[in-house]
Amino acid sequence: MNQTLRQQLGTVAGLDEQLIDAEADSLPKPQPPVLRSRSAQIVLGASLVLIAFNLRPLFSSLSVLLPEVMKETGLSTIGASLLTTLPVLCLGLFAPFAPKLAQRFGAERTLLGALALLALGTGLRWFGSVPLLFVATFLAGAAIAIGNVLLPGLVKRDFANKAAMMTGLYTMALCAGSAAAAGLTLPIEHLFTGSWSGALAAWAVPVLIVLLIWTPQALGRRQQASHSGFRVVGLWRDRLAWQVTLFMGLQSALAYCVFGWLAPILRERGFDAATAGAIVSVSVMAQVVTCLAVPSFAVRRKDQRGVNVALVVAAVVALLGILFAPTSTVLFWAILQGIGQGGLIAAAMTLIVLRSPDSHVAAHLSGMAQGVGYVLAAFGPLLVGLIRGWTGSFSASAFLFVGLGIGVAVMGLGAGRALHVSARTVRIQD
Repeated sequence: MNQTLRQQLGTVAGLDEQLIDAEADSLPKPQPPVLRSRSAQIVLGASLVLIAFNLRPLFSSLSVLLPEVMKETGLSTIGASLLTTLPVLCLGLFAPFAPKLAQRFGAERTLLGALALLALGTGLRWFGSVPLLFVATFLAGAAIAIGNVLLPGLVKRDFANKAAMMTGLYTMALCAGSAAAAGLTLPIEHLFTGSWSGALAAWAVPVLIVLLIWTPQALGRRQQASHSGFRVVGLWRDRLAWQVTLFMGLQSALAYCVFGWLAPILRERGFDAATAGAIVSVSVMAQVVTCLAVPSFAVRRKDQRGVNVALVVAAVVALLGILFAPTSTVLFWAILQGIGQGGLIAAAMTLIVLRSPDSHVAAHLSGMAQGVGYVLAAFGPLLVGLIRGWTGSFSASAFLFVGLGIGVAVMGLGAGRALHVSARTVRIQD
């Protein structure tokens, strides 16, 4: 076994290394809460998993009802494209603020504020007006961006001895939230709310539940003042860092094309709304398989180039199958797409760790990859909607999917090399 591979295996011994600590630069280092009972530990773990569940319904719930939203509000295809793009853009714009907020207010309190903002943004969709839809989406997208950055570090910090198990639960909760919103939003409309706006706003209920559970835990924790004790230099000039960032961004663009438009694509192919939502739900849950399997498999390879290319081929070929293959085979293609896409997400997170020489560089590379990557990813769902508006069909979006796939493959070949970025960590003197 060569030295580089030994370093990789030492750096990523298990699934827990997918979790990047956004507070890695904080001094003094934030300490996990002292849990006096097993029940308190269970409540904390369940809270973190429930928070993860609530970070994805915003995307897939709108996708299922998008044709109804456009019809009843008069929203144009361009407007719908902007609405599906806005939360992805927020992920990139607001992610860099999360570590600073955590250092100022503490990660628990910052996450509490993000949950309150997410509940507000989701609930505002009840009113159904187009301006409020955009405001609600903006607020919820900003909240999810904060949660995306802070939650993995809390999972890793508070369950250091059970990080692999908690990572699996965290990953499954993310997928379950998206799948539940895809599969249940339409039944919620038919059985409870009677309107698309009420069905979208109903996803504020699980946020409010976890907000009530999390509030005493966040406010009961003594705030620990901290400051940034380290800085990383040379990262933004490093070619490998940009390859990791573009791999993250382009695969995310592909992922959010699916989140935003897969249900409308299926409905254009003749599936009713409930069936389309169910297929999307199955596709998202298929992501769990490769989300859990890819990190431990990829790290044992000499490098990750082959894994990256194989996953993007699966994801793109499956999308083409969804667009053009006989409708009787769509479920197969949807499952394959979920397997490929879930693997790409896991590969992108794993590469951040593998290409970083230490935890401080990993935290900064994660911030770079998320900040730039999600802004880039926002163009994916926007372009799908624009193509639909220009051509009157989703078929031409195949060119976009292939183009994104080629970009992901090229960046995956670069980012998959067994190297470290040349950035280095420098201690800030008090």
